[in-house]
Amino acid sequence: MRLKAFFASLSLILLACGGNEKTNRPEDHAARVKHPEWSKTAVIYEANIRQHTPEGTFNAFAKEIPRLKAMGIDIVWLMPIHPIGAKNRKGSLGSYYSIKDYTAINPEFGSEEEFRHLVNTIHAHDMKVIIDWVANHTAWDHSWTETHPEYYNRTESGEFQPPVADWEDVIDLNYNNEELRKEMLNAMKYWVSEFDIDGYRCDVAGMVPIDFWNTVRAELDAIKPVFMLAEGEEPELHEEAFDMTYSWELMHLMRRVASGEESPEAIKAMYKKDFERYPKGYYKMNIITNHDENSWNGTAEEFFGEGQEAWFVFAATTYGMPLVYSGQEANNTKRLEFFEKDSIDWSGGYVFSNLYKTLFQLKEDNPALWNGEFGGSLEWIETSANESVLAYKRKKGEHEVVVFINIQGQPITLTFEEELGAMRNVMDNIETVVSGELSLPPNGFKVFAK
Repeated sequence: MRLKAFFASLSLILLACGGNEKTNRPEDHAARVKHPEWSKTAVIYEANIRQHTPEGTFNAFAKEIPRLKAMGIDIVWLMPIHPIGAKNRKGSLGSYYSIKDYTAINPEFGSEEEFRHLVNTIHAHDMKVIIDWVANHTAWDHSWTETHPEYYNRTESGEFQPPVADWEDVIDLNYNNEELRKEMLNAMKYWVSEFDIDGYRCDVAGMVPIDFWNTVRAELDAIKPVFMLAEGEEPELHEEAFDMTYSWELMHLMRRVASGEESPEAIKAMYKKDFERYPKGYYKMNIITNHDENSWNGTAEEFFGEGQEAWFVFAATTYGMPLVYSGQEANNTKRLEFFEKDSIDWSGGYVFSNLYKTLFQLKEDNPALWNGEFGGSLEWIETSANESVLAYKRKKGEHEVVVFINIQGQPITLTFEEELGAMRNVMDNIETVVSGELSLPPNGFKVFAK
């Protein structure tokens, strides 16, 4: 949720480790998680209910579902829907991640009936819905502080304590307590059983014991096959509990390459390392922005400028599942307030929607771009402009997608030796022969498929 500095440092440490770490994956290292069949072509959308519409309600957001479906979204991830604590609250509305009651609805967003209507609307459009789950901590005024104070970690003097110093609005849960584990598990089962949600995005998953998550996944799958997203990057999260983790390291590398601080070779090195250390079939969520990045660090426009479209092409066609955050398709250039009402301005139109729709349709249609082991390999293409261009192909059987991305603000003509043959230019739907030489405008890209 707010571990920006910690995880950025962790990413740098992991990158420095390169291929020498002891977590190199043996050839038969496969996760025991069984991804839902519907997830193999999926694209995910993070919905900030408070800021997405002027009303900031489930009913108002439900009207957006047909548009998101038309754009190609498959999974809708709702930021926390639960009541927010009042004690030690930050701002006038508080943080979504300060949970006062795990089995209730935040009245700011609507009623249980209106939430059920939103879930049904999403399902009626052949999409899935997951909700944000905050298992590591609660609000200061959660009822457990009075009924079960033993559920919490305490200071030496017996006081409740935040899990991290600047998270003053929440207090740390104690997973050495078996009764807490049962309560938390039952609350997670409640939303799957009673509201038919399709899984969870789990906040700061690495701060909760992995054996708890393993139990959660088995228990939820016994109700229905679920999809689980972890806010974390640890390889063990993929073993038994989660379908997908964050691609923080890739996100930071994309920014550093876009700013000229790093070369594209750093991205290639990251993938080499990841393919060794993660279980086969792992999913990664490819991010150019999300709620934390937008509110605390900067907008996609701030990080990528004129190259934003090009970098999203990379996020959507490289190994992993692309994320779209509320307002991203409209090139939201505002850092949204986190603890106040601050509606997204949609007046400029959905400027990236057609690009996203084209890319997501390609992902749906071409198995080379499917997720995890359902999809194709990632192979880099050597060009005369390796320092200025990301060139790669994804291949699965007879299906192939080839991408060239100019990551600089200058036009470039590059050459390459690989004979790629007759392919379809995805952006203009024209058949062409891809061979030998290619010109790209500043921050330009070409995507070919067969």
